[in-house]
Amino acid sequence: MLTSITDGIMCCITGRTLNVVGPIDSVETSDGFDYVEVKPGRVLRVKHIAGAQTSVEPQPSLPGKGSVHCKRKISVYRNGQLVIENLGDVIRSEILHCQNGNTEPGSTVEIELSETSGQANGNGNGNGSANPPEQPSGKRRKRKPKKTVVIDCKKRITSCKGTHSDVTLFFIHGVGGSLDIWKEQLGFFAKLGYEVVAPDLAGHGSSSGPRIGAAYTFYALAEDMKAIFKRYGKKRNILIGHSYGVSFCTFLAHEFPDQVHKLVMINGGGPTALEPSLCSIFNLPSCVLHCLSPCLLWSFLKAGFAHQGAKEKQLMKEGNAFNVSSFVLRAMMNGQYWPEGDEVYHAELTVPVLLVHGMHDKFVPIDEDQRMAEILLIAFLKVIEEGSHMVMMECPETVNTLLHEFLLWEPDMSTSQKSETEPEMEEAAENK
Repeated sequence: MLTSITDGIMCCITGRTLNVVGPIDSVETSDGFDYVEVKPGRVLRVKHIAGAQTSVEPQPSLPGKGSVHCKRKISVYRNGQLVIENLGDVIRSEILHCQNGNTEPGSTVEIELSETSGQANGNGNGNGSANPPEQPSGKRRKRKPKKTVVIDCKKRITSCKGTHSDVTLFFIHGVGGSLDIWKEQLGFFAKLGYEVVAPDLAGHGSSSGPRIGAAYTFYALAEDMKAIFKRYGKKRNILIGHSYGVSFCTFLAHEFPDQVHKLVMINGGGPTALEPSLCSIFNLPSCVLHCLSPCLLWSFLKAGFAHQGAKEKQLMKEGNAFNVSSFVLRAMMNGQYWPEGDEVYHAELTVPVLLVHGMHDKFVPIDEDQRMAEILLIAFLKVIEEGSHMVMMECPETVNTLLHEFLLWEPDMSTSQKSETEPEMEEAAENK
C-alpha cells in the first residue's frame, strides 16, 4: 500500500505514466501464443489452439432441420415505445429448457425504451435497465413510428462439433482481464477438438499498451477484434464474450452476419448504448487511481466473486482477472462510447444467443440480462445460482457444459414448416 502511494506521488511530480505495457518486438509464435500486429506498433497476444479436427462426412439434412425464417418488424415510436413483431418460425429447445418465449409467429414484444443512454458500470456492458413495459393504448398503436426496421432472412442453424473443420470458437474478455480468464474453457474445448482463439485486448495481459487514451476507445478495440476475426475466422464461428467483451461480440455479429453462427453473452448487461459516466472514480488522474489500486482490487474481488476466500484470490491472481495499469483502466472506462449499440441494434441480431448470468453478480443486475433476452430474436437465458461476475472462473464445469450444449443445439423446424406447407399442398390439390 505504501509503495503504491509513493509511486503515485512520483507519478504526479514527474508526470509520467506508471505500469503501461510496453510494445512487443516479436510478432512470431512463441510459448504457445501468437503475437499479431493489428496495426503498426499495436501487437496483440493471441492464444490459438487448432484442436484435433478430423474430416467428417456431411450428414444428410432432413427437410426443415435447422432452417429458420427470421422475420420481424421493429418499430420505434416518439413516445419511447419499442414494438417488436416476430413473424418468423417457432424456435424450440429441448436441451437448454430456458427458451425466450417471444419467438412465436405473430407475437409482439413491447418495451419502453430507457430515457437516458446506458452507462458503463464496472466491467459490464451497461446499467440502463428500463421500466416494465406498458401496454400502449389504441391511439399510440395508430401513430406513425419514428423508425421502422424490417428483418426478413433465412438462416441455417446447425450443430457445431469439435470434429467440424469449419468451426472456430472466439473468446473475448472484458475490462481489466486477459485471455487467462478463459483457461478452463480453452482447455476443455481444445480437448474436444475445437479450434479456439482468445486475444488479449490492447493494454491487457501481454498485448502492447499504447500511451494515448484514444487507443482504448470502443471503436479502436473493435477494429482490433475485427482484425483478429479476419485472421482466424472460418465458415462457422461462435463468439463468446464476457462483460465488456460482449459488446465486441455483438459488433462482430453485425459486421459478419454470414460467418457468425452463434453468440454467447456472459454477464454482458442490457441492450443499451454505451456511454461513459460523467461522475465516476475513473475520471480521476491515473496517478490517483494508482494510489487507490489496492482498494480497487479489493472492490473487484468483492463484487466479481460470490465468495472472497483464498481460492478466489488465487483464481484472480492466476487468471489476471484484474491486472491492468491505472492508465489503461482509466482510458478503457472513459472510452466506452458506443451510441449505435442500442436496443434496435441488438434486436436486429438474427443469430441464436445464449445468455449466462451469475446470480451474485454485483456489476450487472439480472434485470439487464432479462431485458436482453426479451429483445433478442432467439435467446436462451441461464442463471447460475452459485456464480457471480467471474462465473467462468468460479463455476467452470457448469459454464463449459452450458456452452457445449449450446454449440450442439440445432432447432428442429420440421413441425412448424409442416403446418405451414399443408395449406399450400391442399390448395394445390384443389387446383388440380
